[in-house]
Amino acid sequence: MNVKIRKSDINDFNFLVKLEEESFPAFQQSTKQSIKHGIQSDFQEILIVETKDKNRAPIGALVLFKYSKSLRIYSIAILPEYQNLGYGDYLLKHVFEFANRQNYEKILIEVSTRDTKLIDWYKQRGFNSFERIADYYGEGEDAVKMEFKTNIASCSHKTTNIIVINQPYKWTFPDINAKIITVKEYINNPVYQTNTDFRIFNLCSSYKYQSYGYYVSLLASARGQRIIPSTITIRDFRIVNVIHSIAYDIEEYTNKSLHKEKGNTFSLHVYFGQTNTKGYNALAAKLHQLFEAPLFKVDFIKHDEKWIIKKVQVLTLNKVAEQDLNSVYEFAKKYFNKKRFHSTKLVNYKYDIAVLVNSKEENSPSCPKALQKFKSAANRRGLYLEFITKQDIDKINEFDALFIRETTSVNDHTYEFSRTAYAEGLVVIDDPWSILRCSNKIYQNEIFKKHKLLTPETEVFTKNLFDPKVLNQMNYPLVLKQPDSAFSLGVIKVEDKVEARAEINKLFKISDMVVCQEFLYSDFDWRIGIIDNTPLFACKYYMCKDHWQIYNWKGEEEDKTGNSETVSIESVPEIVVQTALKASALIGDGLYGVDLKMIDGKVYVVEVNDNPNIDDGIEDFVLKDQLYDTIIDSIYQRIEIAKNVQRIDFRRK
Repeated sequence: MNVKIRKSDINDFNFLVKLEEESFPAFQQSTKQSIKHGIQSDFQEILIVETKDKNRAPIGALVLFKYSKSLRIYSIAILPEYQNLGYGDYLLKHVFEFANRQNYEKILIEVSTRDTKLIDWYKQRGFNSFERIADYYGEGEDAVKMEFKTNIASCSHKTTNIIVINQPYKWTFPDINAKIITVKEYINNPVYQTNTDFRIFNLCSSYKYQSYGYYVSLLASARGQRIIPSTITIRDFRIVNVIHSIAYDIEEYTNKSLHKEKGNTFSLHVYFGQTNTKGYNALAAKLHQLFEAPLFKVDFIKHDEKWIIKKVQVLTLNKVAEQDLNSVYEFAKKYFNKKRFHSTKLVNYKYDIAVLVNSKEENSPSCPKALQKFKSAANRRGLYLEFITKQDIDKINEFDALFIRETTSVNDHTYEFSRTAYAEGLVVIDDPWSILRCSNKIYQNEIFKKHKLLTPETEVFTKNLFDPKVLNQMNYPLVLKQPDSAFSLGVIKVEDKVEARAEINKLFKISDMVVCQEFLYSDFDWRIGIIDNTPLFACKYYMCKDHWQIYNWKGEEEDKTGNSETVSIESVPEIVVQTALKASALIGDGLYGVDLKMIDGKVYVVEVNDNPNIDDGIEDFVLKDQLYDTIIDSIYQRIEIAKNVQRIDFRRK
């Protein structure tokens, strides 16, 4: 054929927009924003097919999504005048070749169930239908999911659980979901040097500094692999103060568990999170969460009628009592086959994301359906996503990233989770500094003023310096705000100076500083969602019926929140989008919701929120699944960057 295929660039933008409009019905068309994002994305591969003549005219495009093991055809499109000439087969052949070169195990595509002709076309080329997705393109617009298994899939025998041991012959239990290798093989074999999918279990005979066991954990960390125990855990075993600090959270549980013990000392052997000491499996599991090592012994001592940990000793197979060996093997078998280490998860998912949620929270940032869409997006990206709660802080170091979908506050566990995860080297959204900056309106007022961003006129009152006479000079009504107010709580509208003074005195009992702003009325507030300093979504949040705020907590249940309208970024006034970008950039590069008012052509920044609402049918109304894909893609890219930085730092050392 007298055509060629090349990678797209920003100069193809207008052609790709035209191609979408001419090739697909409205409900299947990509937005201009998503097309622009796709051209710049490492996750997507947008290829242009163009003629080889001197004009080099583009006639079609192929959009691919590159997951860990799967290559997804997002779209194949040819201009109408070039259809039925074999160009579709030409592009599909390129997909097959690309998949084989890059070792993808399968090729996926979704097709409208109405388009039976196209479904048959793919079936004739080796694709099989395996799932029907209701309302995929919109209400009543279903899709069928189809797949083509490549040659790679049939010859893939990848082992992902790796036990590293000095003398593998001592591991005599064969029926286990793990490969047993020597220290020498792990250190020197290139297979284990570049693959980040392996989960390494270090059972070496010693973890002492600069021993083989120490280096196995150090190398695994540098290679971006999951390692148990980590070098941090190895270090923690040797520091009594750290052990006491780590064990503090289960101190009450420990004493409750050991209260029947008569003596002043007690030892518990923990093998892969379990113990053969009757009645202590629950305690063993909690200890394993704190000190994640395959085999260890905990010595307790009673002091002032309280049980405390005296020492944690890492065990190797040659230090396990012979009568316990069968228990070790049985516990290992169960451990490697449990859900968290199930082979399908390890084979299919490159990184692990923890999502902090609270099912009892009345106004959580994402509804259950939206949370499931995040999970589906992560799976599409080749990532494992697990929902955790505030009880799971000890599991943080098992993950590569933390995504907080619970209302954040500097004074509760959400900030502790964020700070702990960041200290552990995880990618974190919302990161601790974003929580600190977004939670305080005084900080935001100061930084917006410094950078000359227009905000409602603002005064900050300080308890010990406040002079009530200043209220005589104010223009009413006014809005008083607790500095860390959220969801319209702690925000009060006052009509005169008498009401203002009374409410200020109440707020001073909570906070030493109070924010006072002029009241600017508007039918709605703009909310611009932003991630990576790029606009993500745009909503109009309308005021509650007969109320001046978006939230009216004193209203009837059905009238507590106003209506919302989600629109495309392209339809938002440019000045609104640009102001939002400037404001969020002063906070960071995470996920934010910027609230703004546009009055008489002027745009006022109300505030920048970390942890913005993303709910099914509201913020995702325009972008649908692409909204979730974009956020998950950002987390993925951040993990990749973090892993690469760690490897570079290690090589420099």
